[in-house]
Amino acid sequence: MEIPFTPNEGKSLEIDTDYGRFARYPIKTHVITKDDNLEEIMDKYVRDYLTEGDTIIISEKIVAISQGRAFPIEEIKVSRLARFLSRFVIRTNYGVGLAAPQSMELCIRDVGRIKVIFAAICAAIGKLFGKRGVFYNICGMKARAIDGPSKDNLPPYDHYAKMAPDKPDEVAEHLKDYTGAEVVVIDANDIGVNVLGKSRGVEEKFAAQVFKDNPLDQGLLQTPIAIVRKAG
Repeated sequence: MEIPFTPNEGKSLEIDTDYGRFARYPIKTHVITKDDNLEEIMDKYVRDYLTEGDTIIISEKIVAISQGRAFPIEEIKVSRLARFLSRFVIRTNYGVGLAAPQSMELCIRDVGRIKVIFAAICAAIGKLFGKRGVFYNICGMKARAIDGPSKDNLPPYDHYAKMAPDKPDEVAEHLKDYTGAEVVVIDANDIGVNVLGKSRGVEEKFAAQVFKDNPLDQGLLQTPIAIVRKAG
């Protein structure tokens, strides 16, 4: 079926990759909550538009939210360790990340206290030698994908902190079996793309290239899913 969706403002519908030219059709949804089921979301918004060869790209944020891994910040009991470590995280224009005590607390819970302390010590040493990103290199994708509260998030998630999705590869493989299309769970913003999970038929390099300009939007436009299709 022809897809009646247009690119988000400031984004291109098509992109050139090493695999050819592809269209990315953003799909608008309702505000996803922990009460939503990913299979039902596929049925309601995606399935009718799929054709053979399509790939479904899903924001890791709605996967995590549907798994109950997003929490109102007032419900997160923050430890002294989280408050201390969050003071050393640099805030950027692309999100608060672990600079919020609540999101640092979620990092400690998900990654593990000992590993986080070790990563923080290594990061402090690395800074002395001008090395950045040491903390995230040690803690991995679970830490990179944690989001803190931000005014750029769609309410009520502007007052939430969120963990990374649980077992994203398994989620992608399950949704592939359910829809018949390849599936990628992605963490993308305007400074980079991280493939958190994918079904076995997708190359990570392809997913990173086709989404390198982050054509999704999880703010007011509410487009956390895209169908990727070979152009022409």
